[in-house]
Amino acid sequence: MKAILVLHFLALFALTTASAAQPKPLRVLLITGGCCHEYAKQKDVLKLGLEARANVEVTQVHTNDSSTRARFTIYENADWAKGYDAVIHDECSSDVKEMPYVQNILAAHSRGVAAVNLHCAMHCYRTGTDDWFKFVGIQSSAHGPHEPIAIQFVDREHPTTRGFDDWTTIKEELYNNVKLFPTAHPLARGKQIVKKNDGTERTDDFVVAWANDYGKTRVFSTTLGHNTTTVADARYLDLVARGLLWSCGKLGNDGKPLPGYGPSGKAASAAQ
Repeated sequence: MKAILVLHFLALFALTTASAAQPKPLRVLLITGGCCHEYAKQKDVLKLGLEARANVEVTQVHTNDSSTRARFTIYENADWAKGYDAVIHDECSSDVKEMPYVQNILAAHSRGVAAVNLHCAMHCYRTGTDDWFKFVGIQSSAHGPHEPIAIQFVDREHPTTRGFDDWTTIKEELYNNVKLFPTAHPLARGKQIVKKNDGTERTDDFVVAWANDYGKTRVFSTTLGHNTTTVADARYLDLVARGLLWSCGKLGNDGKPLPGYGPSGKAASAAQ
């Protein structure tokens, strides 16, 4: 009987020790909604894909407002990001321009909350100042037609992109680069062939993924991800997951999650 009790105690101790050694999931706030995209679908694709690739817990805040004036009540609170390790901005609110509202969003990131910006987040909050663009790292004003984008990783040593192969998207939107701020570090460029009205062609070439230092805060951004099929692509989700972990300081220089921050189970493509 004593031997059984000892074995039971040792098993319980081992289980408790292993549980204590496992870090808590990173708390991630995913903001979605606004103009021009299938956010109602994409929010779930992102949550599923990211939680399958990293030890993260994604909380969703979504609005069905599909206008360029979509607002989020959570941003009205001074401590709106309290308790979160990172925020994923996946909103499209270009005509929301009230400075107090925008400054309250930025204040959380100025205080150290990591950030990931996806696609139309780069076209948000056009207040007439550089405030939002400095946070993002690149100013963009427009995109090209829906045509495939050939992605080339230009920094293959950065943890976020280490080991990734170049690839070509389905028909997507290539965002222009009006200004690249000194704090931004390009990770990937995209090339898109555009047919002009006179029948000739031109090739547009812009940065599509980058890392940015916003004070002491790490920010990862990519302009890719207009179509849900792209968002569900395993290569896209791998990139965003890496960018998220990097922004939180949980990605090793080898491009692998730090111990305890990898997937809890086998990663699967959300496209399946």
